[in-house]
Amino acid sequence: MPACRVNGIDIWYEVKGDGPAMVLIHANPFDHDLWMYQSAHFSTWFKVIGIDIRGYGRSTKVTEPYSLKDMCDDVVGVMRACGIARAVLGGCSVGSSIALLLALDHPQLFDAVVLVGGNSGSSARYQGRIDGYRTDLGAYHIKHLRELVAPAFADSPLGRHLLNMWVEREPRLAGEAIAQVFMAGNHTDTTDRLGSMKVPTLVINGEHDHSLPAGRKTASLVPGGIHKVLPGTGHACCLEDPAGFDRLVIEFLQSRQLMPAL
Repeated sequence: MPACRVNGIDIWYEVKGDGPAMVLIHANPFDHDLWMYQSAHFSTWFKVIGIDIRGYGRSTKVTEPYSLKDMCDDVVGVMRACGIARAVLGGCSVGSSIALLLALDHPQLFDAVVLVGGNSGSSARYQGRIDGYRTDLGAYHIKHLRELVAPAFADSPLGRHLLNMWVEREPRLAGEAIAQVFMAGNHTDTTDRLGSMKVPTLVINGEHDHSLPAGRKTASLVPGGIHKVLPGTGHACCLEDPAGFDRLVIEFLQSRQLMPAL
């Protein structure tokens, strides 16, 4: 994975495939591999860039306060490093908050945006997350991971294997760095700006996603926004049902003439 220097920190990213660009921003408390299935699938048609947001993976573990806009600047910096003028943008959870702000502030950079979760405001859950990571990263991490998927997936052999993959990466993490990601996400509310969105927007929620009401609201406030619910899945629905998730994304991109032909 290459890295670029943005805002004085290193942001790592992975590139797969060739063609029009697709930029993917992961959720707390995963890393770019949250999109492992989408990176593999959509690299058939797109140049897929999966980013480790600050605080995760091999990106710098920032433990001082910063803003969601700083995180947006990280993404723009990666796009510039890759020579990308326009992209389809995907974001999950805090990644969807970043994607929303990017699309609102830089509509000229994005052909479409896909939000997983899609909450445009703050969350009452965030303070508990902050306290959990500041108190005991090891104990809280797996608890949080399990809360982001449907119970049946968390207890399945595949679900246990995938979630444990991120647990095994804990030596790369710092609890305070994760807390700062939540702090940044909880201090930005774009709800009042959604009516000015110019970028075509798809919001996807899992049936058991705690952000389902917020995602539905976001889609209803975006002009032409589309909302879809993926049955049997939770907040990380792109990981839980990749085939169903990818089908919804492909249908959306085809409806906007953004799906390249092979």
